[in-house]
Amino acid sequence: MTPAVPDEARLAELVGTEFPGGEFTFEPWWVRLVNDCALADPADEAGSPVFVFLAATSAMGVSWEQLWSWFGARESDGPMAGEIHTELRRPLRVGDTYAVRGRIESARRKRGARTGVFDLVGYRLELHEASGEPAASCTSSIIFPREAR
Repeated sequence: MTPAVPDEARLAELVGTEFPGGEFTFEPWWVRLVNDCALADPADEAGSPVFVFLAATSAMGVSWEQLWSWFGARESDGPMAGEIHTELRRPLRVGDTYAVRGRIESARRKRGARTGVFDLVGYRLELHEASGEPAASCTSSIIFPREAR
């Protein structure tokens, strides 16, 4: 069953929704695998911003399908990745575990000349060290195509 597409008022209500969150450990084998896939030097360890996105979305506490359902969408509706901005405040350490927390930052309906009606949803996920200090963040957006209204 397709979830109901939220109207603009419901979109606004979803702003501030917290992700359940979780924890992510930068296991040495995983870091080597990601670096190998990215053709990066293994000595880089977890230095690339891609590690922030992968860790944060892996431990956000919901699956992609669950996240999309908050906005009345399924994979077959064609949600698309929008912008992604990562910030590393300090180096991510292999072997360390980070707490992941986040929330929906924005959600608005838009109309594009070629794309038609779509919802643009922004979310932010943060990785925190065991001390509670923020280590990195990832601010991203998802584009949900909508039928003409």
